[in-house]
Amino acid sequence: MRPEDQRSAAGQYTVVARTLIFLTRGSKVLLLKGAPTKRLWAGKYNGIGGHLEPGESPYTSALRELREETGLAAETLELRGVVHVTLPEPPGVVFFVFVGEAAAGDIVASEEGVPEWVEREAIAGLPLVEDLPALLPRVLTPGSMTFGHYRVGDAGFEIQFDTGAQDAAL
Repeated sequence: MRPEDQRSAAGQYTVVARTLIFLTRGSKVLLLKGAPTKRLWAGKYNGIGGHLEPGESPYTSALRELREETGLAAETLELRGVVHVTLPEPPGVVFFVFVGEAAAGDIVASEEGVPEWVEREAIAGLPLVEDLPALLPRVLTPGSMTFGHYRVGDAGFEIQFDTGAQDAAL
């Protein structure tokens, strides 16, 4: 297909592609406590991730974001979810959720925040970004694949998953 055939018409809905990564080590999950200077989620815990750069696949973006935000590599990295976020004003967001085992090494902070290894049972007690309590059990279940849609609007935040994965305790 020619590039000009792929351009969106004026007013057509568009999305920004992002990655979201959760590494594990035994019973711990690596989360990022957002820097106090972040525009979104300052002081809240989230996964590692960010925007895809031109020429990147979601997988190579996830590997790059891990290095940039934590200094770590992943021994394994598996796509576990795709979530579409509809915002009040376009563009929306689509994010690719990866889960993997962390390679050996120490974590380092970045301008995005401070990565922390958190025991799964302690996650619920942290100030989390609002989708993590619903998303994490689904993507951390081995072999599961989750498809979701979040709607952000004046009425609040609505989450819907199109998967058979059951809610499980972290």
